[in-house]
Amino acid sequence: MTTPSSQTSLGANRVRASFNPSEQSVVDRFKETTAMLIDNLEEMRGPNVTGETLRLIALAQTGYEEACMWAVKAATAEEA
Repeated sequence: MTTPSSQTSLGANRVRASFNPSEQSVVDRFKETTAMLIDNLEEMRGPNVTGETLRLIALAQTGYEEACMWAVKAATAEEA
């Protein structure tokens, strides 16, 4: 198992931005946009941010990650 590069952002790691075996540009766009949103939320964390705010940041990040997963699945679905 390889460890993510220290230069890769949290968002890029979460959405596995470099993994796109379909090579569809729409998949790259979904992942880049989602990574940016996750990273923007991560920047909100700080020494004075606690409790409910941290919980909400984590929930929002998880929601974006899940939405990206479903968007990629839709983009790469093979019609029956």
